[in-house]
Amino acid sequence: MNRKRTLIAVGVVGLAAILFYFYGGHRVPVGQPELVYLTPDTIPDMKAAFNSAQRDIRVLLLLSPT
Repeated sequence: MNRKRTLIAVGVVGLAAILFYFYGGHRVPVGQPELVYLTPDTIPDMKAAFNSAQRDIRVLLLLSPT
C-alpha cells in the first residue's frame, strides 16, 4: 500500500508541475515586449512590428501543437 501512495503522490506532484508550467503565468525579461497570442486580430500588429525593424535581426518562431 505504501508504494501505491508514493506513486499517486508523484503523479499528483507531476501533474501540478505541468499545470503550473502551462497556466502559472509567464514573465518576460525587462525591456522585452509582452508575449502576444497570434490570432487573426493580432496579425496586422505583428506584421507592422516585424516590418518596422528592417535593420535589426528578426526571428519569427511559430510553434504548432500538432
